[in-house]
Amino acid sequence: MNKDIFYLPYPWARYSKKLAQKIEYPQYAGFFLPEDVMGRGLRLVIGREGSIAEGNALTLYWLVDESDGIISDIRYQVFGASALIGALEAACQLLLRKNYEQAKRISADLIDREVRDKNDKEAFPPEVYGHLNLVLSAIETAAEQCTDIPYDEVHIDSPIHPDMGSAGLYPNWENLPKTDKIRVIEEIIQKEIRPYIELDAGGIQIIDLSDQHELTIAYQGSCTSCHSATGSTLTAIQQILHARVHPDIVVTPDLSFLKQS
Repeated sequence: MNKDIFYLPYPWARYSKKLAQKIEYPQYAGFFLPEDVMGRGLRLVIGREGSIAEGNALTLYWLVDESDGIISDIRYQVFGASALIGALEAACQLLLRKNYEQAKRISADLIDREVRDKNDKEAFPPEVYGHLNLVLSAIETAAEQCTDIPYDEVHIDSPIHPDMGSAGLYPNWENLPKTDKIRVIEEIIQKEIRPYIELDAGGIQIIDLSDQHELTIAYQGSCTSCHSATGSTLTAIQQILHARVHPDIVVTPDLSFLKQS
């Protein structure tokens, strides 16, 4: 172990409150044994990363449904820094009920967003970013063991799970020129919506904003054939924009971009 780490400032005080809570009250710690999947149509998948000798090591355990590639349950074991526990807890929360292909699209930014107190303030201090990379490497190792399992190209449930408070109002919204309004909405979509939609290999773009509050969007990729594109995903997008921009915004998808089933 590198002795220099003992001279670094302890980062706990700079963890977000949500991250600290994840560390203090872990929900996914544990493991599975081969007998846990016998006769259940599940596959036990194990992803390991790091080493005890270097000070940080983790093992991810997935129970993957062999009929559709969905991670039906998840646990981890860990040796190392508190930030690694928090990163694993946040990652497990994101991974549960996702398929292994979606799991491969999870990023360090998404893990961080899962435990932020405020949207514009990162949950993990910079000196622990390496722990996020260890978790992502273990996820990649686990996912590679599932490539022979079929999975649905379209995930029915919305990948977006907004944790919104009461509706908000962007400063001076009513008086902003249309181009500035679109820029504000585009920034929010880029930061808070696209990363989740991309878990399903989908996309979203702004088509127009009319009468200040009527936003027309177009879906891309797998979103064009996803049932939730006009249901739960659309609702989640609108909730985020209500909270970040204006409570009267109405989001409408351009149906010409959607594939007819």
